Amino acid sequence: MDSTELARLTADSIQTLGMSFYFDPITSENAKTHGLNVFEFYGLGRGGTLGDVDVEVIDRAFTFFHPRVYDFLWTGAKQKADPVEIAAAYVEAAYAFADRTFGAVSAQVLEGFARAATKVVAAVPSDRHLLVDGYKKFTVPTNPVHAAYLGTILLRELRGGVHIEAVNETGLSALEACYLQDATVFSMHGYQDDEAPDVTPEIEAKKVEAEELTDSKMAACFDVLSDDEREALATGARLMFEALASPVPVG
Repeated sequence: MDSTELARLTADSIQTLGMSFYFDPITSENAKTHGLNVFEFYGLGRGGTLGDVDVEVIDRAFTFFHPRVYDFLWTGAKQKADPVEIAAAYVEAAYAFADRTFGAVSAQVLEGFARAATKVVAAVPSDRHLLVDGYKKFTVPTNPVHAAYLGTILLRELRGGVHIEAVNETGLSALEACYLQDATVFSMHGYQDDEAPDVTPEIEAKKVEAEELTDSKMAACFDVLSDDEREALATGARLMFEALASPVPVG
């Protein structure tokens, strides 16, 4: 398997895996212990990996949200809790989700995936993708379940970062990219129906180009891996993704 095949093969599974804990019931319950709802926990938890930063930094990191949502997800939520503390709690919530989900995936598979994912993100230059830098501040756990799940989060943020680059390079706006991705996602990201763009063949072509460029950029990131490491990453992503449908707690 070459890097391009790996980028395309893992795109959907990594996207889903890395976000699966966001609005899980166990995460929602964890949010309440910090005086937050699950959406505020998401905003402070994900954004707080960057520190107690200005909202403009959060906008650059998240990119595809309408700026109006940051009053709720970030500015307002910061009045309730410290973002740096919540970021650490958010990672722990991710590990709690992993503990009740990936118990049927062998430690060997998880370790191989985690090593490969860690190698990929370690090779990514700093100051290029904000949320990758944010999550790289957390030490990779010795626990294989936690290490592998942190790897999915990091790879998801990496693909998100290179997708932001691809969208910008093709001249597609964030609003257009979000709308063409999914109308439901458009609404969830704070956009209103009357803000939907006019979809032209030119815009659709730019979206296709952006997706192809995203795959190409991810493939370049995967080039640091050996053949065995690419297989380990693919296998781990597949088995963890399958586990989402039939979760087994860690024994």
